[in-house]
Amino acid sequence: MKTERIMLETNKIEKKFGGLTAVNSVDMRVYEGETIGLIGANGAGKTTLFNMIAGFFKPSSGKITFMDKDITGLAAHKICHMGIGRTYQIVRPFASLTVVENTMVGAMIREKDVERARKRSEKILKFLGMEKRMNVVGKDLNLPELKRMEVARALATEPKLLLLDEVMAGLTPTDSAVFIELVRKIKDSGVTIIIIEHVMKAVMSLSDRIYVLNQGKLIAQGSPQEVAKSPEVIKSYLGEKSRVEKL
Repeated sequence: MKTERIMLETNKIEKKFGGLTAVNSVDMRVYEGETIGLIGANGAGKTTLFNMIAGFFKPSSGKITFMDKDITGLAAHKICHMGIGRTYQIVRPFASLTVVENTMVGAMIREKDVERARKRSEKILKFLGMEKRMNVVGKDLNLPELKRMEVARALATEPKLLLLDEVMAGLTPTDSAVFIELVRKIKDSGVTIIIIEHVMKAVMSLSDRIYVLNQGKLIAQGSPQEVAKSPEVIKSYLGEKSRVEKL
């Protein structure tokens, strides 16, 4: 659960692409130790918001603060070094590298010694239950394994804040249930998490608080129970997907 320490804060953050406003004046606050859910229909601006936090997009306006430091517009590698790690919706492994070598790509952001990077990567893979797949090459992994390896690579950067972008997309209910437990395990290890996810069971069970975007605007925030009962959320997102009865 949250402490009183604010880890991440966005203030009136905005991103425009020509005449399109993808993220429109979003205020978000994340406390150390929380898991924050970020939901909304496709095209709502969720990944664009992630891309600004992680330094892949420079905001058109607004401010992002991480651990009391202004990171607005900083380069992605600098933000990563400061302690923000992320996964991607589409997993793109180095197909000819093994799982441990793929994970080492993340570890080497902080550790220049190859053997120490390998040991750190092996430890993370064991933590995620992939010790038996360490020496399998990326092209031979199935989807759940690829998703785990993506998380391992992000964890290898030693994040204080981890941005998980649809890590359960395409997984079966059984595999999603396993991933829910993995996310809980990561949180329990001391990592603060923001998760974008369309698997509502996962969002509702994992999140301490939820932010809801619609067409780039923040339309609701609060506990999972509060968000699930919001008429605007039901109308714009949950109701459209006929998921209200499942919450």
